Amino acid sequence: MKQIIQDLKSGKTLLEEVPVPVVKPGEVLIKTHRSLVSLGTERMLVEFGKANYLQKAKQQPEKVKMVIDKIKSDGLKPTLEAVFRKLGEPLPLGYCNAGEIVAIGHGVDEFMIGDRVASNGKHAEVVSVPKNLVVKIPDNISYDQAAFTVIGSIALQGIRNLNPAFGETVIVTGLGLIGLIAAQLLKANGCNVIGFDFDRSKIDLAKSFGIQAYNSGESDPVQTVMNKTGQTGADGVLITASTSSNEVISQAAKMSRKKGKIVLVGVIGLDIKRSDFYEKELTFQVSSSYGPGRYDPVYEEQGMDYPVAYVRWTEKRNFGAILHAIAEKQLNVDPLISEMVDLNDFEKIYNNISGSKSIASLLKYQADINIDNTKITFDTKRKFSSKSDVIGIIGAGNYTNSMILPKLRSLNANIKYIASASGLSSTLAAKKYNITNATTNIDDILEDEDVSLVMITTRHNLHAEQVIKALKADKHVFVEKPLALTYQELNEIDKIYRNSNRTLTVGFNRRFSPFALDLKNKLGDNPDVMNVIATMNAGYIPPEMWVNDMKQGGGRIIGEACHLIDLMTFFTGSLVESVFMNALGNSPKDNTDNAIIVLRYKNGSQGVINYFSNGSKKYSKERIEVYSNNRTAIIDNFRRIKYYGFKGKGFKKSQDKGQAKQFELLLKSLRKGDKAIIPSDQIFNTSKAAIAAIESMKTGNRIKIN
Repeated sequence: MKQIIQDLKSGKTLLEEVPVPVVKPGEVLIKTHRSLVSLGTERMLVEFGKANYLQKAKQQPEKVKMVIDKIKSDGLKPTLEAVFRKLGEPLPLGYCNAGEIVAIGHGVDEFMIGDRVASNGKHAEVVSVPKNLVVKIPDNISYDQAAFTVIGSIALQGIRNLNPAFGETVIVTGLGLIGLIAAQLLKANGCNVIGFDFDRSKIDLAKSFGIQAYNSGESDPVQTVMNKTGQTGADGVLITASTSSNEVISQAAKMSRKKGKIVLVGVIGLDIKRSDFYEKELTFQVSSSYGPGRYDPVYEEQGMDYPVAYVRWTEKRNFGAILHAIAEKQLNVDPLISEMVDLNDFEKIYNNISGSKSIASLLKYQADINIDNTKITFDTKRKFSSKSDVIGIIGAGNYTNSMILPKLRSLNANIKYIASASGLSSTLAAKKYNITNATTNIDDILEDEDVSLVMITTRHNLHAEQVIKALKADKHVFVEKPLALTYQELNEIDKIYRNSNRTLTVGFNRRFSPFALDLKNKLGDNPDVMNVIATMNAGYIPPEMWVNDMKQGGGRIIGEACHLIDLMTFFTGSLVESVFMNALGNSPKDNTDNAIIVLRYKNGSQGVINYFSNGSKKYSKERIEVYSNNRTAIIDNFRRIKYYGFKGKGFKKSQDKGQAKQFELLLKSLRKGDKAIIPSDQIFNTSKAAIAAIESMKTGNRIKIN
């Protein structure tokens, strides 16, 4: 299928061929009939993509500071590589989609195949969208009209934040698409609406809807409002303009009455003068997207609705309200359509998007798309059948693209597949790293006899299920940490693994770093008892991030601190006997990313893990200290190691956390038919210890590891 993307590196807008997505639980698969190009939002993305690196930096000064801090902690080379990778990631465009449902995911019971629906799906022939971002289209509304649902909800949410009463005077500053929709909705709400813009055609269009509209360049907007309101001023001002000027917000304040309200829906300069607001006691608010639920993963991704008694208008209910307004002729969107082009002719819209005078541009889609086309092959001549190290990768996220694929390419790895849920990220990765197939269906990988190694790099809650499937398919498995989120998952994996003749490797890469290997060589395979202190200055992650969701990410202890447990196990040459954890919070949701874990090993060694998110970014992210037999070794951020009392000197080099070495040894073991590169008893022991740490925090007890 085809999908429109914005290449931030080259500045080009492209039509990419990608696999059709497979519908996920809680989602519906939609065959697109129309999508609306949001000229304001998409113009900003296109112009950002066309900007040079200096211009991009000026547009995002807060990101520049983050880069400087990262250089100080991680070094110049890895930081620049990370920045260029990020800027090189293409973005899918679009969020106003209308089409028909062709498949329904598990847990969705409000839709049927064939339903006509509006959603915030991308500009793509087929999209998979969470159920709380999808709404049925009434029978008397066309796909053309339904494509305005989401953009209309942005206008509607701004009005809800303004909360105007019947008969009040409301100003709409900026009569673009959102402004013209908002003006009509305000009029339908019984408000006296006055609009301002500089574009004569937009002013005339507003007047055709019965709106009092004026040219901001030909008359003084403030004086006009004062004259129209008997010198009282406007009850409310809705700003739907796009400009870097601060004049708009100042003007809005001056035309408002005392205790009036200003709501910003657009993007403007916000150098607010206190005097403009102080004397009138004005209220100012920024409206967020489509409404309550937006950016909340529990609502959008997990499908948990807000009770209507407490949150009357969620984003989905706003979608429905817009469609109702169109159906009842309270909102007329037909005159807003400036052009309609076929998807294949998308350049007619995007090539001149910066100078476009269009109000709304619609994309039209072909009806004969094959929804079963979940795989794209880029190289039909490449042969794999005689090789023992053929790889299929499940997951094409940021870590896969930034770390795993570059390391595998440097090793000339034979990668036959890469899979992702949406299809776009796997396609872009396949093209960049010369991977033969991109797919959205993991069965393509599991059922291919050429594939000997399945690499799993998906979200944490999917690891156990996918490991089990791969082992059952008679594949060797590499899975990024963590192996599992629960004891039950670990037990299921252990049972299947013991009955297979395949290897299982977890991405515990720290033990393969040159610093860890050098220290382990000095300690020996049967070292004396030791004390190990590992500090991870992990940095703050907002609580709503998926990693912090115990069901999806498992939290940062299970998801990341496991690295340090494995490293201690590697140094001590023993298994964890018991775990005790104390944290700043009292539950897994409360600051478990600020915790101290105490490990007791079977050989008498001890380990202390300080996992903190409240430290300075300027300090090293990881610091490992080993004390044994009157000797001390310190690894600082995997950039240098110092020895005290050991034979030999320490050394420093570019940051190396061991990923490349782990993959090198893994591929060698596959080719030679050797045993797993990490003993399975250590893998399962480390995984149990990480889960036990959370149990310890909950119970306040030291937990023994069986």
